[in-house]
Amino acid sequence: MTTYLDQIAWNSDGLVPAIAQDAESGLILMVAWMNRQALELTVNENRAVYWSRSRQKLWRKGEESGNVQLLRELRLDCDNDVIMMRVEQLGGIACHTGRSSCFYSVLKDGQWQAVDAVVRDPKDIYS
Repeated sequence: MTTYLDQIAWNSDGLVPAIAQDAESGLILMVAWMNRQALELTVNENRAVYWSRSRQKLWRKGEESGNVQLLRELRLDCDNDVIMMRVEQLGGIACHTGRSSCFYSVLKDGQWQAVDAVVRDPKDIYS
């Protein structure tokens, strides 16, 4: 029997990019990767679970910081190769830099400039 997991066009590493969008504001919070297990856990736990390529392990968003992403809606793009999650971002911080979104830099005059404030110092978030 084919499941929703079988319909994903996983890349050669068995991963799919996952976009996290704030369900209320529409702000794009972050992009990460999911493997089959991460997506299944996300659906079963109703919270974002990603695959860390650098650490080669699953990570539940907010497991250290407390800034959990609660799943509100899950979408798949037309090519079946990108997941988009509408989430409730607990704590208002999605980025490890302490900002609301990982997309805090804007290109101005040929240089990337941080334009969004740090909500909370990362030293106070991570032990």
